[in-house]
Amino acid sequence: MSAGLLGLLDDVAAIAKLAAASLDDVGAAAAKATAKAAGVVVDDTAVTPQYVHGVAANREIPIVKKIAWGSIRNKVFYILPVALILSQWAPWLLTPILMVGGTYLAYEGAEKIWGRLRGHEGHDKPAATVGPEAEKSLVAGAVRTDLILSAEIMVIALNEVAHEPFFSRLVILLVVALAITVIVYGVVGLIVRMDDMGLALAGRDSRSSQRVGRALVTGMPKVLAVISVVGTVAMLWVGGHILLTGTDELGWHAPYEFVHHLEEAVAHAVPGIGGFLGWLVNTFFSALVGVIVGAVVVAVMHVLPFGKKHDDDHAADHAADHAADQSADPEATSPDESQA
Repeated sequence: MSAGLLGLLDDVAAIAKLAAASLDDVGAAAAKATAKAAGVVVDDTAVTPQYVHGVAANREIPIVKKIAWGSIRNKVFYILPVALILSQWAPWLLTPILMVGGTYLAYEGAEKIWGRLRGHEGHDKPAATVGPEAEKSLVAGAVRTDLILSAEIMVIALNEVAHEPFFSRLVILLVVALAITVIVYGVVGLIVRMDDMGLALAGRDSRSSQRVGRALVTGMPKVLAVISVVGTVAMLWVGGHILLTGTDELGWHAPYEFVHHLEEAVAHAVPGIGGFLGWLVNTFFSALVGVIVGAVVVAVMHVLPFGKKHDDDHAADHAADHAADQSADPEATSPDESQA
């Protein structure tokens, strides 16, 4: 009886050791997969703050939370099941789907540049000022962009653990999805609340704290403006890179090989920082592809009837806002009226 009990305990101990080893393997694989996707994680972190730039302070964190929950839904309920199913039975579909997402990212980045060139960037009121519907639209746009970035993160992670059994892949990708979401939106939340931290520090008795606080308060608007630009560039870069590698995987090798050979030539030509310069070369050409493809899509969107309608609606909204501002401030006059 005691021998049987000891044997059972030995079996339980062996199972526990196997489970612990499996957890270690899962943790190591998740860490490796997360590190491999680090470049896109940085892009995701740079893109997201622009969606709360100019939003009322009391709505920043709630909006970030809504986007974060949307990101988790994207990864866990949409991307992960589709990626696992396709990798198991139709892996050839992953690249075309990613390329559609890359095209959308390129379009988003090019559309933002087009808006700035036309002077429409910055005319929109903050979501919290306009109302809950505009805030809902803002969150939806951020979650759509996150869907593309998250898809590439998850596919990169999936490629790193493709040799693992199905269940292990599932657990590893769940860990990656949750870890990356916490990291990205934790950093985003910290960034958008920096000015409030600055106000708190500025109110302290310590002079050093006051200096740091004032620096944060005065510096954060500039930092957020820079992050907004970096986020736009990141959209073009990531979108272009998806398209560049996707065309290579689908059989058109010339564009990717040209960039890859140039990247290697630069990396080997300059000792010490050659790797970084080679990465810059790859980034530049990826962004260039993103600009070209995005510009084409923007042109198509603004030539087609629904694109023109969007432009007309935007102009009408801007005129209505201007008229409302004039009626709210009767003393405000246009330059022409003041000259008359």
